[in-house]
Amino acid sequence: MIRRHLLGLGVLVLTMIAGYVTSSITGVHEGSPVGDAPTPAGVEERPESTSVSVKIDSHIADMAIRYGLSKDLIAAVIEAESQYNPRAISPRGAQGLMQLMPETAAILRVGDPFDPRENIEGGVRHLRSLMDRFDNNLPLALAAYNAGEQAVVRYGGVPPYRQTRQYVSRILRRLDREGAKL
Repeated sequence: MIRRHLLGLGVLVLTMIAGYVTSSITGVHEGSPVGDAPTPAGVEERPESTSVSVKIDSHIADMAIRYGLSKDLIAAVIEAESQYNPRAISPRGAQGLMQLMPETAAILRVGDPFDPRENIEGGVRHLRSLMDRFDNNLPLALAAYNAGEQAVVRYGGVPPYRQTRQYVSRILRRLDREGAKL
């Protein structure tokens, strides 16, 4: 399935998503060149209001300040996890923008994982706790976010799972490419 996304960061991303049950939030505005392009077959599309994008960016900024993580890092995790789709559900059941597993959401007291503010706050709180647990070692914290902290502890580093290694690498490359502050 091919999706178009205009992220709150002003970046158009075309993605292939296999196995995800998603609702499309595109951020496409009437009259824009992207909005005039034909929608690929099989893609649901519902225009995202500018206010939703602004609210997500505002939630990211608020949580960055509250939990002492960079906006760039939070945005990179959201992009990698859900492509900014607050209704995303992974094949394993992870939900929302930061793809919280139901058990993790319950532990974090996230009542509605599809509410952008609750999901971002829970996900950022979880990421902050992983950064603390792994002495601010970003690759280890990201690996733990993706594969679980037990896997990082068991392997004494980033687990040898291809998906986890690609996830960590993708986020680190994005942050490096953008000269992001951590």
